[in-house]
Amino acid sequence: MTFQIKQNDTSPQLEAVLSDAAGTAIDLTGAAVRFHMRRARGAVVIDAAATIVTAAAGLVRYVWVAGDTATAGSYQAEFEVTYADGTIETFPNAANIQIDILADIT
Repeated sequence: MTFQIKQNDTSPQLEAVLSDAAGTAIDLTGAAVRFHMRRARGAVVIDAAATIVTAAAGLVRYVWVAGDTATAGSYQAEFEVTYADGTIETFPNAANIQIDILADIT
């Protein structure tokens, strides 16, 4: 998955359906989700709570805040789920979400 956003924008929000290897949505009832983003192979720049939009359908959202997209470049991201029983699973499992922050013209 590749997501593109312009530098300093806070819209559109990043939404994803968290699913297993077979493509079945993960039930997030009772879970907590965090969004992590880092510069490509670099330091983590975001470690923040994500919103569970529809728990049974595995739908989550990260709402950008001022400063999140201030620096143009390539980033890698993931959603980390902590289930009600304390176990942790990261999505996507086999890769990262590619985030491209495109430079403003002015």
